[in-house]
Amino acid sequence: MTPRIGVIPGDPSGIGPELVARLLADDCCDQAQILLIGDRHVFEMGQRQAGCDHAMTAVDAAAQDWTAHAPIALHEMETIAAEDVVIGQSTEASGRSTLRVLDQALAFVEEGVIDAIVFAPFNKASMHMAGIGHSDELHYIAEKLGVTNYISELNTLDDMWTSRVTSHIALRDVADAITPDRIQEATRLIDRTLRQAGHARPRIAVAALNPHAGDGGNFGREEIDVIEPAVRHMAGGQMAVTGPLPSDTVFLKVTKGEIDAVVTMYHDQGQIALKLLGFDRGVTVQGGLPVPVTTPAHGTAFDIAGQGTADLGATRAAFEIACKMVRNSQKETAA
Repeated sequence: MTPRIGVIPGDPSGIGPELVARLLADDCCDQAQILLIGDRHVFEMGQRQAGCDHAMTAVDAAAQDWTAHAPIALHEMETIAAEDVVIGQSTEASGRSTLRVLDQALAFVEEGVIDAIVFAPFNKASMHMAGIGHSDELHYIAEKLGVTNYISELNTLDDMWTSRVTSHIALRDVADAITPDRIQEATRLIDRTLRQAGHARPRIAVAALNPHAGDGGNFGREEIDVIEPAVRHMAGGQMAVTGPLPSDTVFLKVTKGEIDAVVTMYHDQGQIALKLLGFDRGVTVQGGLPVPVTTPAHGTAFDIAGQGTADLGATRAAFEIACKMVRNSQKETAA
């Protein structure tokens, strides 16, 4: 069964609409059935920015089989007036539009209308102006879907993956937030997600928190008291997990193909590494949700918005990962 992917344009003031237009000009229509969700004028603006033209068939995806209108069906909404789209700026209007379109996509997930969501970059400042009420979109999505299990953003670049024990919190609060349970949850989450993405037995390394992995307790005891016992417990459960490994060398093992994923202790520990290795190809997977939700790891790039120069690499990768996860889930269900 062909994956049914809902694609939403992200913040209309950023590069998202252009990226969606470029994605449609790629070969993505051969991989999935695509339902665009949002304002027609926003998608048309993106096409003008990208210098391309795609026919979009208007459908009521809640009431009809939109897949009969492939390759590009559009569930039209009216969330923002064209004159209220201010290119390159965070605005409350763009934030409201982003959340309304996201809400509709999530409703389609719950109704079984689509199998996955790919969203172009959101702008957190705009969403906070609009009253998102959460630190980030993942926690907003989880509440909308009624998810109560462990969730975390996962990041991937080519065949390299990371998860986080802590995410959007102040660095001074990280050490207190690291617990054996959270380490195990972050590791099990990335293990499940990698299996869904096609890895039969993921090889996972858990990063240390302190310099030189604490140097035997000289630079901190988190490795001895918290991280190593958690890793030992998971390894005893037959997971292919090792650690804690010094965070300044663990990614060398990833680039050499010795491991598939790194469980990091805090946000920038993994993000800096992946973005240096390939900023234009990185993908964020919203981990712990009942369906795949992916997005490029970069932001709205207000500095180049509207200029027709946005790089498609990360958006294409996000789309391909969503399709792969859906197909693997369908195989597991069929089996």
